[in-house]
Order: sequence, then structure tokens, then C-alpha cells
Amino acid sequence: MILGENGFFVNPSDSVAIMAANLSAVPYFRQHGLRGLARSVATSTALDRVAKALKVALYETPAGWRYFGNLMDSGRCSLCGEESFGTGSDHIREKDGLWSVLVWLSIMASKKQGVEQITREHWARLGRNYFCRFDYEGLDPRAAFYMMRDLESVISDKAFGNQKFAVGDHMYGVERADNFEYLDPVDGSVARNQGLRIVFADGSRLVFRLSGSGGGAGAGAIVRIYAESFERDPERHSRETQVVLGPLIAIALKISNIHERMGRRGPNVIT
Repeated sequence: MILGENGFFVNPSDSVAIMAANLSAVPYFRQHGLRGLARSVATSTALDRVAKALKVALYETPAGWRYFGNLMDSGRCSLCGEESFGTGSDHIREKDGLWSVLVWLSIMASKKQGVEQITREHWARLGRNYFCRFDYEGLDPRAAFYMMRDLESVISDKAFGNQKFAVGDHMYGVERADNFEYLDPVDGSVARNQGLRIVFADGSRLVFRLSGSGGGAGAGAIVRIYAESFERDPERHSRETQVVLGPLIAIALKISNIHERMGRRGPNVIT
């Protein structure tokens, strides 16, 4: 976790993107160069914008570090990260928290700036990806499975591709929706059912993932909902995340019907 002065929190998705955008501050990358970047499907697309700016490959993978490992072992990827605070590079092909801290310190020393200033300058240059995750823990596995199955049926319908959602003064038009499937470019293996994705015309995204193991709420399944919205205007980079993403969360709750189906009033954890 990266925290700046006065508790300024850097979202893990932003952290890996900022690290990637400033790798020239790290001697290892000045010597070896940058071959590619990778993120999990549930991680925001902030890293994609850095990859485009640097003109390097970007890989979107399922959750699980082994997919990153394959990319790094084959020389396709130099830096990777996920929204659950894991970041690493091909120096060790594994997540490395101490290394991440050292990279941030190197960036701060190079720029002679603090965490918040570095983050805000990054947003001003490439835009801000507002991002949050809702965790519903300890769910009945059977009920969670059928909810996800029914949701996939909804988003797979051809009519859903033309769907528009009006929430307050916001209008979201669906651009595409699918059940994420990953073809590993290294070994040719295929990983299916890796998360239900809805991408809207303005670049906003919703991702739904089902985990079979319980968390802090005890045994059972976990459904995670990820919401992301991109904002280019620097004048709108200091808004409250939950306010910005509120309309998207409302859409997610409506189409999944998770509260009614799971007998919940809200998520166990919001990050």
C-alpha cells in the first residue's frame, strides 16, 4: 500500500501505472529497457494508458500470478500488477512489496516530489481512472453460482449490446460485454470464465468475479464487483471516488440483483 503525506492513498491500479510511467528513475530499467506491461482483468485500465504512451505491449490476464510469470519468463513483460496491491517485475518474477517501495522512493528522489504531487501530475498528463471494489463474502456457493450464471445470460443477449442505462444525469451506453477468456501467448493454454466484463462507450467498466473460497465472513463464496470510470479533466480529479462511481455501482446492483438474491444490504468490504 502506498500512502503519501496526510494519508494520501494511492490506489494499487494507479500505483503500478505511475511506476510504469516513471521507470527511467530506476537503474535496472534504464539498463534493460521495458519490454511490456501486464495487469489482471480486475485491475483498472490506467496501466493501458501508460503502455499506449510508451508504445509497449499491454497484456490483460486472469487473476493469478502464474500468468504474469509466463509473460516475464518469455521476455514479453517487465512490470506487472494487480488491484489487490501486488506489483512486481522480471527481476524476481513475483510480487515484491519492498521492491515497490524502493521504486516509489526512486521516483520521489528523481522528481524531488512527494507521493501526492507525483500522483496528481500523472493524472493531469494521462487522466484519472476512478476505481473501487465491492466484496460480498460468505455467500451460499450455489446461490452465488446461479446469480453469476444468470448475469452472464443477461449480458450475453444480443439486445444487451444496445442497452443504455440512465442514472441521474448520467447515461451509459454498453459498448461490449463478455465472459473474459484468456489465451496464454506463451503456452497456448486457455483460461475461461475469468470474469464478466461490461465496457461502456465512455470507457467505464464493470467486472464481476466469483471466488469459491470464503473470506473474513467465514466459509462460502465471494462475489467481487469492480467499477471503473475514466476522467480526463484535471478539474475533476479530486472528487470522492464513491460519488463518481455511484451511478456505475447502481447499474451493477440492478443488473445482478445481488442484494435481493443473496439476502444482503451491502458489501462486506469496499476498497
